[in-house]
Parts: sequence; structure tokens; C-alpha cells
Amino acid sequence: MRDVLDDLLRWWQEGQPVGMATVVATWKSAPRPPGATMLVGADGTAVGSVSGGCVEGAVYELATEAIADGVPRLQRYGVSDDDAFSVGLTCGGTIELFVERVDRETFPWLAGVAESIDKGEPVAVLTCIEGPPERLGRHLVIRPGEREGTLGSARLDDAATDDGRGLLAAGRAGVLHYGPDGQRRGSGLSVLVRAYAPRPAWSSSAPSTSRRRWPGSARSSATA
Repeated sequence: MRDVLDDLLRWWQEGQPVGMATVVATWKSAPRPPGATMLVGADGTAVGSVSGGCVEGAVYELATEAIADGVPRLQRYGVSDDDAFSVGLTCGGTIELFVERVDRETFPWLAGVAESIDKGEPVAVLTCIEGPPERLGRHLVIRPGEREGTLGSARLDDAATDDGRGLLAAGRAGVLHYGPDGQRRGSGLSVLVRAYAPRPAWSSSAPSTSRRRWPGSARSSATA
């Protein structure tokens, strides 16, 4: 999300809903790593990439559906060897994505998260990506010593906060798995952790992201 944060925050501040797709897991030589993000704005503009172009069209449609109905989706795609070769990989793979609608109502903490990232302060966004429908898409924002939001139960919030802070301290993202009420080593609930630790001093600024309007969406194709 870091690479598309400026666009996401701008749309959020303007009160526009955004469809956001995030790579949750990959197998074999998937084109983009976990955490890669693609946004689709209400005007049809797409920003970022989750597959290097292999399944972007299908993800675009899911993101527009999420804008329309607000229903989060966990989707898995296979990338063929031919498609993978076209984007510079030697073989194909599989990617799993979580697609959600982001707006002021579904994620009221975005401005604070963006400020923490901009200041280099550690922050992590935890999202329920698998579980009962009423919990899908719920968010918990954690920082050292504080948290905001809820994943749907106090026990789950406590367990995910502890585990999420461990990932945040290590500077890495991941998916955590729990039982129905937050039991560790359980199953039935999956929580995506997007951790934003301060960038190393030698790190360059975030890479630029492509902006385009998808062909065939009643809007002309464009890249900036």
C-alpha cells in the first residue's frame, strides 16, 4: 500500500470510494510479491499493479464490483507460463488477493496511518480476510502502545495485536491464522498484516506507479 498511498489518500480525502486489491500470498514465480497493491478509483483510473499485467483485467473488475457493493473478496488466480514469460519471469505461479472497498466509513483511520508512514513511525494495518461474513474487511490499526478499530472480538484483537506487533518489529508483512474467537493455532479466521516500519536510511523513495484507465470500461485507455 505504501507505493499507492498518495492516490489512496487523495481519493479518501475527496470522499470517493476506492477498490483496493492486495496480494496476500504467492506460490512459485508469481509476478508481484505479497503486499503489492492495485487501486481502482470511482472514475475508473487504476493505479499500481498486483500481477505485472497477467490478471490485472480480472482484478480491475473485482475492484469495481467492490466499489459498487462493498463486499470484500478473497480471490486466487493462476498465472500461466506464457503470461509470466511476457513480464520477465521464467515460469508461472499463483497469487491470492484480497479485494475491498476503502472509503471514510470503512477505513476512517487512513489519514492517521498515512501520517505515521510519512513520519517514519511504525504502524501496521491488520485486516480480516477470511472468516464469517460479518468480520470480513474489519480493520485493526496498531502502533507501539496503542491500537484503533476492531477485528470483531476482544480476544481476537488482543491476539492479533501481540502477533502483529511482532511482525511490525521485524519489519515484515504476513497472514495470521486463528480460531473462531482468536485462538492461536486455530483455523477459520485469517488476518492480513501490512506492516510499515521506518525505511532504512539508504532506501530510496517509493517507486512511481502507473496510472491507467482500463480498455473496454467505457473509458479510454491511458497511461501517465
